[in-house]
Order: sequence, then structure tokens, then C-alpha cells
Amino acid sequence: MTRTVGVVVPAYRPDPERLLSYVLSLRDELDPELVRIELDDPRPEVLERLRDAPDVVDVHAVSNRRGKGAAITAGFESLAPQVDVLAFADADGSTPAASLSDVVAPVRDGDAGLSVGSRRHPESDVVSHQTFARRRLGDGFAWLARRLLDVGLYDYQCGAKALTSVAWEDVRDHLYDPGFAWDIELIAVSDALGYRVVEVPVRWEDRPGSTVSPVETTLRLGRGLVVSRHRARIVGDDRLHELLETTRTDRPTLVDRLTESVEATEAD
Repeated sequence: MTRTVGVVVPAYRPDPERLLSYVLSLRDELDPELVRIELDDPRPEVLERLRDAPDVVDVHAVSNRRGKGAAITAGFESLAPQVDVLAFADADGSTPAASLSDVVAPVRDGDAGLSVGSRRHPESDVVSHQTFARRRLGDGFAWLARRLLDVGLYDYQCGAKALTSVAWEDVRDHLYDPGFAWDIELIAVSDALGYRVVEVPVRWEDRPGSTVSPVETTLRLGRGLVVSRHRARIVGDDRLHELLETTRTDRPTLVDRLTESVEATEAD
């Protein structure tokens, strides 16, 4: 049986021409049921241009900046009831559609619960490198993540991942971070729940004009790494981490916050 695929593309003030071109390449390469663009704080001209998107593309725009993790979560929640496989890719197209297809393949074929694209894998093809500072910060973070998490990868933050809708149903209630550390939570929790995590080398090209501050983001990722390790330990019934959790103030998951936001909008 052929597994259907849905793709989420989180975007914050993107280049509309590049985004449309990328979305069309995703449509042609993956033949998805739907590509959902989760658009944060869009400029009017971007919304106007995206009206030309083909029928297979659904544009969901919000007026605020939710963060990458929150945007993907919203997209996955919308697509999960309709497809067998969920995937996401960054809006700048750094991971070409053919490479995203490679990432989707192990999940689509039933060989993995979660597939993680990798720029740092020895077999990856990096066409255009990041700046020296970004590379060093990224290498340092990956080194630390391999030592703190139970799942050892070359790259945890590449903007190309896929998982089964069944895995999403299990993982979704353990995800909290609305930003870039969401990827780490996804990997750590999926592994803790017993899903097979595979790493797939990709062709990757750095795109200029990023809105991400490398130092600030790396600091947030460091905190997110520690929290993700903690949450994975709780999922794995680690008594020490369960005890530590009882001392923390409860806060809603991303899915809970999404539900609360929808209910508040409907009430208005």
C-alpha cells in the first residue's frame, strides 16, 4: 500500500518567489496530498503573491511570529488526519526537493518512525557552506547533543525531517518548545518512545539573508537540549527525572496551546 505524504513549510517573512518555486518543486518531486505553508507575520505583498499557489498548496497565515516549532506543530495537526507520513522543510529551499524525498523515503517505506536530514553526514553534499562562525557554533552544538542525548546523529537541526502520522500521535503530547529547539525535542522523544530514528545525508546549500541570530539561537538551543534530554528521560520512566518534574510548574504543550488559541479565536 502506498503511503500518502503531507509537507509543512514553516515560513517567516519569506521571499515569495523563492518560496513558490520551492513549493512547486516539492509538489513535482514528492507528489504529496498537500503542501501546507505555515506563514508567520506575512507582509501584504507576500500574501498577494502566494495567492497564485497551485491547488495542492494550502497557505495558513497568522499575524504574529509563533516560532518554527509552533508553526510545524500547527501544520502537522492539520495534516495528520489526512496522510500517513508528515514531513517538513525550511522555506528557503536549502534542502532541495529531491533530498527531502530521500528523507521521506525510509518513513514512506516503513523502515523508520522518524527520518532526519543531515548536512553533517559524511555522505552529504554541501554545495554552499555557512559562515565560519555559524559552522563552528553548529559543530559545537552537534558535538554536545551527541553526548547528552541517547540517539547519536551527525546533525540534529537540519530543516528536513519526516515521521509517520502514528508516531506524531504519540510524540505530539511531549513537545513544548515553540522555536528551533523543537527539532531536538522531536528526535529525543521519538527515540525515547521506541521509534527507529534514521539519519539521511542531503544535498544542502546555505541561503543568505537568514533572520536567525547564530549566537542567541545557539544559547537557546543549548537550553533546549538540556530540557529535551530531561523530557526524554521522563518518557523513559527515569525516576530521578520524574521526581525533578514534580517540582516544576506545569505548562501546556504546544498542542494544548494551539487548541487554546483556536478556542479563543472561535469565542471572539
